[in-house]
Amino acid sequence: MLDFNHRPCVAERINTAVDAALEAERAATPPRDYLGASRLGQPCERALQFEFAHAPKDEGQEFSGQTLRIFAIGHALEDLAIRWLRAAGFDLVTRKRDGGQFGFSVAGGRIRGHVDGIVMGAPAAMGLRTPALWECKTMNAKNWRETVAKGVTVAKPVYAAQIALYQAYMEESVPGIAANPALFTAINKDTAELHHELVPFDADLAQRMSDRAVRILRATDAGELLPRLAQSRDFFECRFCPWAERCWGLPG
Repeated sequence: MLDFNHRPCVAERINTAVDAALEAERAATPPRDYLGASRLGQPCERALQFEFAHAPKDEGQEFSGQTLRIFAIGHALEDLAIRWLRAAGFDLVTRKRDGGQFGFSVAGGRIRGHVDGIVMGAPAAMGLRTPALWECKTMNAKNWRETVAKGVTVAKPVYAAQIALYQAYMEESVPGIAANPALFTAINKDTAELHHELVPFDADLAQRMSDRAVRILRATDAGELLPRLAQSRDFFECRFCPWAERCWGLPG
């Protein structure tokens, strides 16, 4: 006979084991040795410098098993979006002939990016010029609604910076990808609703983000600490920064 009182204990033991496995897998993964284009739109250059230099995060700030599960679900939903778009008639390419990802590498490999895909063709009714960068993100309902209402450039400037950098640096290997607007897809994780929008290339934004990357590299090489984003530790971004204790414990 089943003892229903033991169900929570079983669930807790299983979840603990799953999360421990995910966290161990994460810990065994070598850290990035480059600045990723997906991160350069973050507002604080000092935080980006800490990340690039592999500065230890504050206690309790490493990714939990639950967070890693959320990341994994996002990747799985992206795979579904690829299948859905292809079924709708999009010629969406996500891998090179050798199986590797499309992307770029500059500054001796210290600045890199890997794109979700490239739309090489689309049904005429879509009015999409190709080749076009394809970037996909998954969001909770609140963030998804904000992105639909305001557009990705306003609602999610980090994503907009990522798109601009990809368009700029992929132009050499995929001619026309900067001239044509990118296709941005957002998936509502709560409802499976889809949002798509075209994002024209923002050359100024791409240049600012490229300059930021160079500034971080040079400062790190010189052993210089870049300025904080804020004057007060109570600033919104600082409250959620995984290096807040380290940052505010340093001078300047």
